[in-house]
Amino acid sequence: MATSQRNTSPAPATATEDEEDLWDPLLDHQHVDLRRHSSNNTSQVAIIGSNLCRIESLDYEIMENEFFKLDWRTRGRAHIVRYVILKWTLCLLVGVLAGAIGFFNNLAIENIAGFKFLHTTDLVVANKYLMAFGVFACSNFVLLMFAVAITSCIAPAAAGSGIPEVRAYLNGVDAPDIFSLRAIVVKIFGCIAAVSSSLHVGKAGPMVHVGACVAALFGHERLHKNHLTGKWLKYLKNDRDRRDLVTCGAGAGVAAAFRSPVGGVLFALESLSSWWRSSLLWRAFFTTAAVAIVLRALIEVCVSGKCGLFGKGGLIMFDVTSTTIAYQLLDLPVVILLGVMGGILGSFYNFLMQKVLGIYNQINEKGICYRLLLAGTISIFTSCLLFGLPWLASCQPCPDATQQGCQNLGKTRNLRNFQCSPNYYNDLASLFFSTNDDSIRNLYSSGTHELFDQFSIILSFVTSYFLGIISYGVVAPAGLFVPVILTGAIYGRFVGMLMGSRSSLDHGLYAVLGSASFLGGTMRMTVSVCVIILELTNNLLLLPLVMLVLLISKTVADLFNGNIYDLILKLKGLPYLDGHAEPYMRQLTVSDVVMGPLQFFNGVEKVGNIVHVLKTTGHHGFPVIDETPFCSTPVLFGLVLRSHLLVLLKKKDFLPTPILTSVDISKEYSSDDFAKISTGKSDRIEDIILSEEQMEMYIDLHPFTNTSPFTVVDTMSLAKALILFREVGLRHLLIVPKTSCRSPVVGILTRHDFMPEHILGLHPFLKKSRWKKLRFEGTPLIKKFMYILIGSAYETNNSISSDF
Repeated sequence: MATSQRNTSPAPATATEDEEDLWDPLLDHQHVDLRRHSSNNTSQVAIIGSNLCRIESLDYEIMENEFFKLDWRTRGRAHIVRYVILKWTLCLLVGVLAGAIGFFNNLAIENIAGFKFLHTTDLVVANKYLMAFGVFACSNFVLLMFAVAITSCIAPAAAGSGIPEVRAYLNGVDAPDIFSLRAIVVKIFGCIAAVSSSLHVGKAGPMVHVGACVAALFGHERLHKNHLTGKWLKYLKNDRDRRDLVTCGAGAGVAAAFRSPVGGVLFALESLSSWWRSSLLWRAFFTTAAVAIVLRALIEVCVSGKCGLFGKGGLIMFDVTSTTIAYQLLDLPVVILLGVMGGILGSFYNFLMQKVLGIYNQINEKGICYRLLLAGTISIFTSCLLFGLPWLASCQPCPDATQQGCQNLGKTRNLRNFQCSPNYYNDLASLFFSTNDDSIRNLYSSGTHELFDQFSIILSFVTSYFLGIISYGVVAPAGLFVPVILTGAIYGRFVGMLMGSRSSLDHGLYAVLGSASFLGGTMRMTVSVCVIILELTNNLLLLPLVMLVLLISKTVADLFNGNIYDLILKLKGLPYLDGHAEPYMRQLTVSDVVMGPLQFFNGVEKVGNIVHVLKTTGHHGFPVIDETPFCSTPVLFGLVLRSHLLVLLKKKDFLPTPILTSVDISKEYSSDDFAKISTGKSDRIEDIILSEEQMEMYIDLHPFTNTSPFTVVDTMSLAKALILFREVGLRHLLIVPKTSCRSPVVGILTRHDFMPEHILGLHPFLKKSRWKKLRFEGTPLIKKFMYILIGSAYETNNSISSDF
């Protein structure tokens, strides 16, 4: 944290000053004193999973100190070869494990949920309706209670999809237990139970978290303590290599969930990673290729029918559309309409989701009893809807091609008799009493124009839309991807039914385009979603239409609010740095946001001073300044980390007098001493016991100080500093004066100094400035419409966000 002081208060700017020049400064910089004696009070905690936890930043910057350079000079070619082989080997292992876990999840969900649906349908056919509802509701209740209980008691960080936490980690935010061994176990079994309980959630999001956990597991502290890893893994004891491996693991999770290797790589690139390079692209592609091979090998086992209700092992949906797709120019207006609908429905979905999650957070923070009560209420409500609504649908005769399927409740059938007589099926029950994968497969199927009734489609859309909103906030592993695909497929199918013979497009194609439009409206991803959709349907002819509908839906939705993951990140309080700077940041300099007081050390510092500073502050980086007698004038030598200072204090290799050390540090210390453990308890200054004599001694910090930290001058714009901070992946950014007559360092920028809450807290008049986001949510017309539609809660939620 840095220091800053302002002697004059600028006059507030108002939104009515329309004639002000575009580049007129918002602040007066003529009298600036960078010695503000107050600290940044931005929250240092966030909601991780379902619990409130303290968060920190990650050290992606290489600490180029004397010890680091000496250590690398002693390593030969063999060390470099080991390092390269290790990274590729770990990518292979991550891909194999992610593929195996993805197959196990699908196998378990299909068998557990399939057995429940078949047993319930058998009881309905036998006219035992009350017993059928009891079995259905109790099964759902027990499965969801199990998922919520293990998540709340064992690994609260495993709640939700985990994608916001993975995004934050790859952006530079660290939180406890998000990649722990407990988290991955709870994520797997909790996801299986939650999805099998008919809760309207998916398994794709949790698989992203699972893949990231598998990757991070190789650097886990407990594995090193239990000697379960080799000496080679010591190379992974830094945040940069862990970040790359976690990126590959997250892409492998998507590939395992959708059997989409290329889509997994693009998803990691477009939606998750904040930092990318070509070598990482190669390793991510290699990882997802390993996933595809493992899945293919495991599915071969199911071809002979040895996987129970999993059938022949088809993951998600493949080969479900016709091999030839014909569309004309007259069909494009309908496709454009689908894109607009997806943008509007998706932005409204995100808005409602944000409201519901805010309420759920207040309930969940009260304890496990309230979490179980909330989950139980949602489970019973969901069971009542799914079991009761099919009674409103009429029975329809089975198509000729599926006569045998309607007569026999076989393992692979997707049409349900429910209360209908033989040779008839209930189209609404076929959607509700099937897994999400089977329901999507039904909607995507070509040549099935008469399979669903319009009333059933409308009813299922409303149910799927709002169940997806109220289901996600339960404290259990749950994803959003598959429910969004299903909801979009339903209204896409409905548009196709409305068009009828006026369009040459198949109803199954309309369902695919509906899924793409709703994904674009909620997730706001284009390239990765496009490729995932193509790999799911195994049809490249869809490419032009899918691209068009994604671009339109994302453009329309961006006019109203942000994507669902950005909204969840803000709701959780995670300090995520966007890839772009807000317009008002270009009118501020770094000196306008830094706080203090600034703490620094001399090149040879007294032990007692170091202990005092570490005990009285929570800072993780300190400037090191050389003064007399080492320099004639104060000079910035570099930056030393808190973790490195703790290592030096634990070693107790002190100097009796303030002189430069002449000891060979390579004999006193090893690289393992300064290696960062990914998880577990870190060293604390309170655990280090020093005598009074030792407190009067000195430490030479020069060999352990990063001599090339990133610095900016105090007149640099805040926007420019943000781009540098994010693109390089920094934790500390030193501010140096433009003139040499002042202190060599005047402040430190950290992640929290770029947060809007901090900036607007220092300069509240910016809320009323003319710099606004180009979104319709801030216009009076849209505000009035949303207020009438939803109520006063809309204005309360948007009172701050619409002011930008």
